[in-house]
Amino acid sequence: MSDNTPTDAKPARKPRKSAPRRRKPAAQAAPPDTQADAASTPTATQPPVTGSQKSEAHPTRSAEAATQAAPNTTKTKPRPPEKPARPAASSAKPANPTVRVATPGTVPAPRILIRVPLNVRWRDLDAFNHVNNSKYLSYLEEARLQWMLTMPGQGLDDHVAPVVAAANLNYRRPIEWPNEVMVELFVERLGNTSVSIGHRIIARDDASVLYCDGNVVMVWIDRGTGAAAPLPAEVRAACG
Repeated sequence: MSDNTPTDAKPARKPRKSAPRRRKPAAQAAPPDTQADAASTPTATQPPVTGSQKSEAHPTRSAEAATQAAPNTTKTKPRPPEKPARPAASSAKPANPTVRVATPGTVPAPRILIRVPLNVRWRDLDAFNHVNNSKYLSYLEEARLQWMLTMPGQGLDDHVAPVVAAANLNYRRPIEWPNEVMVELFVERLGNTSVSIGHRIIARDDASVLYCDGNVVMVWIDRGTGAAAPLPAEVRAACG
């Protein structure tokens, strides 16, 4: 029997297994007391730090110390003087205030044009059993007509005539029936074309009882055009 395998062939080598490497044990941390002793004990290799080296090691601290040591040479502007505080306004009233009393004769009394007594008529009353407000105008109209009768030409002519431009009545108290009243007319203002006639309706027997006061403005107009006309000389003379 023949064998094709050469006789001088060497058997194959088995691979060697490498031995596992051993790890070095980790260095254990020294206890806290040992670390503190090591930190506080200077080593022979580190020389002590001098003052100049400390300054070089901390330049910022040296600059701050120099700034604090140097005197402050900057000039500060002087503050303006403060304004004195205003005194608080006092709300207290003076102990003896000055009271001005009008002396008699300061305001001249109005010039009375006429006084006309009138009897209150029963037909002048309204549902409240006193004189109706419209009748006050009738009393004033009657008094003005009586005054105009005292002037030459009655204050009118063929060219000019008076008209009522405004009427103001202040009703102070009601007028009852039966009663007698007095109507007083006086001049308040005399203009170029108009007259403001003040009036008072009072009790005939007691002037302190005031029923009504106010005024009526009378304007003289041109009969043809209706425009305001100058006051007749007789009216101006009567109003004085």
